[in-house]
Amino acid sequence: MKKLLASLLLGLGLLATGPLALAQAPATAEPAAMAAPAEPAAAPDAAAAPAPAAPAATAEVAPAAPKLDSGDTAWMLTSTLLVILMTIPGLALFYGGLARSKNMLSVLVQVFVIFAFVSVLWALYGYSLAFTGEGQFFGGLDKLFLKGIAPDTLSGLLPTIPEYVFVAFQSTFAAITVALIVGSFAERVRFSAVLIFSLLWFTFSYIPMAHMVWGGGLLAKDGALDFAGGTVVHINAGVAALVGAYLVGKRIGFGKEAMTPHSLTLTMVGASLLWVGWFGFNAGSAGAANGVAGLAFINTVLATAAATLSWLAGEVLHKGKASMLGAASGAVAGLVAVTPAAGFVGPMGSIVMGLIAGVVCLWGVGGLKRMLGADDAFDVFGVHGVGGIIGAILTGVFASQSLGGTGGLTPDTYAMGAQVWVQTKSVLITMVWSGVVALVAYKAADLLVGLRVSEEAEREGLDITSHGETAYSR
Repeated sequence: MKKLLASLLLGLGLLATGPLALAQAPATAEPAAMAAPAEPAAAPDAAAAPAPAAPAATAEVAPAAPKLDSGDTAWMLTSTLLVILMTIPGLALFYGGLARSKNMLSVLVQVFVIFAFVSVLWALYGYSLAFTGEGQFFGGLDKLFLKGIAPDTLSGLLPTIPEYVFVAFQSTFAAITVALIVGSFAERVRFSAVLIFSLLWFTFSYIPMAHMVWGGGLLAKDGALDFAGGTVVHINAGVAALVGAYLVGKRIGFGKEAMTPHSLTLTMVGASLLWVGWFGFNAGSAGAANGVAGLAFINTVLATAAATLSWLAGEVLHKGKASMLGAASGAVAGLVAVTPAAGFVGPMGSIVMGLIAGVVCLWGVGGLKRMLGADDAFDVFGVHGVGGIIGAILTGVFASQSLGGTGGLTPDTYAMGAQVWVQTKSVLITMVWSGVVALVAYKAADLLVGLRVSEEAEREGLDITSHGETAYSR
């Protein structure tokens, strides 16, 4: 109880550091870049001074036609590659190192194959349902099978890059979101069940959430701020992971046997790749090589660093030692928390968000996990779910110009209290939507093939029993 009180006191102390954000002058760079409510990406710079007023008799000049920008295109191609790096090998190694050696390969296979599977599904129907049409929850079928897109077609949402580049960039978000869930039910799930669940959850949870937030759907119309995926990616995946941990059940020996990570070296390498790749995730969501990308970039550095330090401070208070696993976990917590805020908050605001996220997520993988009683193997909910919730709500706070933010999508009329309420609603809707879809998807997989491997297979390890090979020679 003393340790819990110490942790809570530390969290309150960090909340009191809010005045740090006041040191950041209100951001003025490229307010027009945040004007697109249907997409977290920003439009190209439009900061040129207005032309002198034309004589009354002169006809209005038509706006310039969209034109490909090679710099924006190069940055978005690079960002797409960085997000792929986050998933394979980044996430795969991060999770693989946390597994026991007999299950290492199974985790690698699940992440690798999910990335391939979702990439194909995205091209077949995911992109069209997420980014076309005007529905509240789903888009349209206008670009089913990428129909109507050619090499010279420019993106409607990011008119300075080819649409194929936008399709590829968004496909990486979809793939890593589904792959994140693997960490909750690792070491005891049937591989065929993973694929069935992935198909259903991607179709009925990821796609509608992406459309609701970034494709002009329900939450976009409500004014929710999610620069790069706090709701769409992290809360969405975190809730599905928690449901999966309950339904798949606890690992044999959970709470009785040591289930320590087999290679913290690989986990550190994976966390480092995640941090590097996250610059494509966050700064790439600016949609252009502009000042907003620069803001998202520095915020990704600072929030991650701050969360690493606050997580370790919490560990020292509890255990007296700072661990490598804690540093890696804290970094991921910071990355998650800053994701919805990256292009909306100032650098000092991102530091405060990181400090808060570090200790809250430390509680999420400790005290909260014990309260929930779920065997979330690699703490997907504790880091991604909790971190995403913290980040999404605090975005409404630190996006305020008075705290160094940009004022979100409506800087002239931004009101912190109203925006926090909008953010809170978006969090609740995401949690309910993902939870219900996940429950149905897991039940369907269980009915079709069964969720869990046999007790004998689990004891021997999924590497050999599910895939016929091992990560390491014996």
